[in-house]
Amino acid sequence: MKASTERKIIRWLHIVLSIPILGYLYGPLAGMPRQAMVVKLIIFPLLVISGLWLWKGHLLKKRLKRS
Repeated sequence: MKASTERKIIRWLHIVLSIPILGYLYGPLAGMPRQAMVVKLIIFPLLVISGLWLWKGHLLKKRLKRS
């Protein structure tokens, strides 16, 4: 997979995962305990990981190539 394609996929994943976060902050999702736990325990960590990958993924790839 080309680097530009990978970056586009991760960027869209990051954007799509941010939608439930907005619902949690500004909508009625905070009042629903099961959905709130999904946002806190699954979606938010994936959002953070995808953001870090977009930011510093090139350095991680470089280190993995050396090993």
